[in-house]
Amino acid sequence: MSFVEYGDTIKDGDTAIVFLGHESMFPVKVQHGSVTQTKYGVIRHSTDLIGKKYGSKVTCSKGGWVFILHPTPELWTMNLPHRTQILYSTDISIITMMLELKPGSIVCESGTGSGSLSHALIRTVAPTGHLYTVEFHQQRAEKAREEFREHGVEHLVTVTNQDVCKNGFGVSSIADAVFLDIPSPWEAIGHAKSALKAEGGRICSFSPCIEQVQRTCLALEESGFTEINTLEILLRVYNVRTVSLQIPDLGRAAEDNSSPGFDSSSPSPQGSSCANLQPGTVQFKSGVPLREVVGHTGYLTFATKSLL
Repeated sequence: MSFVEYGDTIKDGDTAIVFLGHESMFPVKVQHGSVTQTKYGVIRHSTDLIGKKYGSKVTCSKGGWVFILHPTPELWTMNLPHRTQILYSTDISIITMMLELKPGSIVCESGTGSGSLSHALIRTVAPTGHLYTVEFHQQRAEKAREEFREHGVEHLVTVTNQDVCKNGFGVSSIADAVFLDIPSPWEAIGHAKSALKAEGGRICSFSPCIEQVQRTCLALEESGFTEINTLEILLRVYNVRTVSLQIPDLGRAAEDNSSPGFDSSSPSPQGSSCANLQPGTVQFKSGVPLREVVGHTGYLTFATKSLL
């Protein structure tokens, strides 16, 4: 099993996603002889998982069933154990595009955190690229190494435990892009510039506060970066549902009802679907925004290393 290469069959040692519903799923490490408890009953790894195909429908001990999914960076973002605040797919997608990442790209990242963005970056640059990720906290760095090894991507990533603001990324003039998610990104701009390749390169900094953005933009300008801009991505989800609205009275109703061709006893052309409608209303499909919308996550500041 690998997060960057799809495998058909569930094997001992794999990380799989147990899917109970769109709002209920969780990761599980498949191990011979182990069991996993769900609200639908027990899943026995040896008989219910190992050897089955990913995407299989598995019946639990109480008669309910779940699906076993192959892990992807998107599913991992939704189910990973949180060691820090993480980036979600909305921000990750724009970061990947604006940094112009592709297979073969070399990327530097700090900090690693829970590894949400790291898995997406690794999948994007595979199979010939590489991620150099720096984490200040020793235990988080060790846990990240362990997860990358379990997920079959350790050959695509190098995890370093150090302070990026003091010691940099440990590489020089090879990175196509740099990503910063640290409390004081302006202190790491010099090291980021050193890590970027000589002929340009892109940088992105994620900051929750606008004061951080201001200081980072000043540091980028002082270091000779160009095309500096800041974005905020807000996702608004719509539900498609049937709504009923009153037909506006334009003053023609009485005239139409008195016309010789009007028969009040004739059935409605819309059939039985309008049987419960009040007079003067019409039904149609419409997109309705959710009442609760995810608000501010952070500001994304992008810039390009000057060729001069």
